[in-house]
Amino acid sequence: MPYLMGLDISTTGAKALILRCPSSHASPLSRRENIIDDAGEVIAVANAPQPISQPKPLWSEQNPADWWDGISASIRQSLADSGLRGDDISAIGLTGQMHGLVLLDAKGEVLRPSILWNDQRTAAQCDYMTEVIGADRLLELTGNPAVTGFTAPKILWVRDNEPAVYAKAAQVLLPKDYIRYKLTDTYATDLAGAAGTSLLNVAERAWSAEVLAALEIPAEWMPPVHEGTQITSTISAAGAAATGLKAGTPVVGGGGDQAAGAIGMGCVTPEVIGVTVGTSGVVFAPLSSYAYEPEGRLHAFCHAVPETWHFMGVMLSAAGSLQWYRDSFAPDLDFDSLLTEAEDVPAGSEGLFFLPYLTGERSPHPDPLARGAFIGMTSRHGRGHMTRAVLEGVAFGLKDSFTLIDQAGLPEQFEVRISGGGAKSPIWQGIIADVLAAPLVNINTTEGGAFGAAILASVAAGVFEDAASACEALIQTGETVVVGADADAYAERYEIYQSLYPVLKDTFAKL
Repeated sequence: MPYLMGLDISTTGAKALILRCPSSHASPLSRRENIIDDAGEVIAVANAPQPISQPKPLWSEQNPADWWDGISASIRQSLADSGLRGDDISAIGLTGQMHGLVLLDAKGEVLRPSILWNDQRTAAQCDYMTEVIGADRLLELTGNPAVTGFTAPKILWVRDNEPAVYAKAAQVLLPKDYIRYKLTDTYATDLAGAAGTSLLNVAERAWSAEVLAALEIPAEWMPPVHEGTQITSTISAAGAAATGLKAGTPVVGGGGDQAAGAIGMGCVTPEVIGVTVGTSGVVFAPLSSYAYEPEGRLHAFCHAVPETWHFMGVMLSAAGSLQWYRDSFAPDLDFDSLLTEAEDVPAGSEGLFFLPYLTGERSPHPDPLARGAFIGMTSRHGRGHMTRAVLEGVAFGLKDSFTLIDQAGLPEQFEVRISGGGAKSPIWQGIIADVLAAPLVNINTTEGGAFGAAILASVAAGVFEDAASACEALIQTGETVVVGADADAYAERYEIYQSLYPVLKDTFAKL
């Protein structure tokens, strides 16, 4: 039956989504309730907010039990809202926050809170990885330098700082794969997520025996890896009892949140580039063969599409910068009212710049000590200038990644698609289009990773032949935001923006 479920364990919520796919055959449910037609659409979404803990500076943790409680509730709610039963779901795809560490003991019990992607405590462990493996060799094998957010340095941190916990460890999982385990009683992961651990040989799409041996991490701790459309396991009796799903329902590999989100945008071939303005900001470029940026300024990962890779530039605080700014300086204003004030400010904010490094940075500056800053403030500047400077600073941060991908080699013809909460703002879309000097194409869905996970499940269920044909059938493009008259002015401002981090890097470290 053409109903697919996508599950997303994000930093802020545990989401369940049900996708109705096109079908030429009416199902028993369609005859019963007349809710099938020839168009695919999302028919239910449920989300359970997730708490987050920051027990020390630079730390960020969550309790895996909260994810399970949240996703169980969301699955039941989505089934109830759609009028479906568990046995109406053909297959399930998983996605979620990347890089987070879930450590289990030999009995499958969680040993400590999960250390998340935005946790920055592991600088010393990253230095150690670079020393014992070698910077060039690590980059060649894993597609990335050692980054504080990745999983491998988190494992080393536990070994260095919590030896009693480490001594009990028997299994390493990513956040979404802990949910897979609870649903299916099976340890497994997808290649897109595994590529973000710094333990995968990304070119060969397999765990790197060389890296694991160098770091003395037991290979048996790592779960089997699968392509995003491959069936990894099925819902267990316990998983069915907890969620209302049917035991035996296939669960596919899925993908890390960025790869699944890119599929939800139709970014499955090199001709479609994705720009996502969520809490973090991402520029996503599919690759038909493995490549890595020689200086490690871009992430190079496996895509959730079989035998496909991708470049990805990540800024850690995109819409997160605007959220922080609003909460700190205008908590009584809604976002629309706040952004309206910025519309009357000219491009360039009359010389005011904002550096969006509120939680450190990834691309192109892998620096956990980078800090946010307003630069160029005068008595003439008011809140509208500051607001626009935040919007422009995030756009410049996206431009950093877009420029690196362009230098690595973009196709002659390509389309840039935009998504994410920040992408809902017309003024911000216009600024981003002008800064990138590229038109931005909107799409018909805003559900991101969960939608992409459901698309991957549709391929495994045989509804579509592959991810490309699924995206062609299910994703429609909408309004295009054209490049405006401010593009030239932003090109000049971007050169100034690029000069600011190198000047302030040592100051950030001293702070």
